[in-house]
Amino acid sequence: MVNRVVVGAHYGLRDWLIQRITAVVMAVGSVAMAGYLLLQPHLNYDIWIALFSSQTVCAFTLLFLLSLFYHAWIGIRDIVMDYVKPAGVRLVIHVLVILALLFYTIWSVQILWGF
Repeated sequence: MVNRVVVGAHYGLRDWLIQRITAVVMAVGSVAMAGYLLLQPHLNYDIWIALFSSQTVCAFTLLFLLSLFYHAWIGIRDIVMDYVKPAGVRLVIHVLVILALLFYTIWSVQILWGF
């Protein structure tokens, strides 16, 4: 009989699924943006201003960025949990990554809506 000792926070399937969903969101957003840009005969500053003056485009851009940040968090967290053994170093890395991603989120909102 094998006694199985379960340790950790049981992220597994949920985080695997979230990474797949965020990857699909980013792929769809990238294809949509690439398609829009390829269909523009002359790409200039006015085209960019017109594109991002739409609240819908800003909302979907923010969704793309939030998906990117969450996708990055899961990936970095898993790498750090697998390869960084000292708990203190792991904690410092996690805190720094969380703070950086929160900063990027706030900065993204400021850029998109000009606060």
